[in-house]
Amino acid sequence: MKFYQKRFFKRGLLALTGVGLIAFGASAFAHRMGSCRHGVDATECRAQIVAKVGAKLELDANQKQQLDKLAQTLQAQREAMMGAKGESRQAVQALVAGPKFDQAAAQALLDSKTAAVHEKGPALIAAMAGFYDSLRPEQQEKLRGFMNRHHGHA
Repeated sequence: MKFYQKRFFKRGLLALTGVGLIAFGASAFAHRMGSCRHGVDATECRAQIVAKVGAKLELDANQKQQLDKLAQTLQAQREAMMGAKGESRQAVQALVAGPKFDQAAAQALLDSKTAAVHEKGPALIAAMAGFYDSLRPEQQEKLRGFMNRHHGHA
């Protein structure tokens, strides 16, 4: 394998790992904060998360609206990353279904996930900034405390 191919492969693998971590983090956050169960409507689940976080941070109406926008954006990012239910798992399983690892399909999968991050990433960043910037300093401190306390648990 040539140097540039190795470098490209390593970057691609890192990108795929990063994308997976983002999707896992969003999923874990939604699961942990809202305790939504299978079969619960995504809108209802999002409302549960906004209500729970809103109560803990004592958010006003504008801040809850910003949090809901962030939750919607996270949900859209997760759906773009994960695809239809079971689609990602099937795609990964297909890579190792034959006698050789399907590098072309792996690259296509990586490209699609990376494209989803590039496409939806700016909106996610803007939504997070909108929510965080709407918080008062004491709420920001409380949020940082929650994040530090729950680091590694999700």
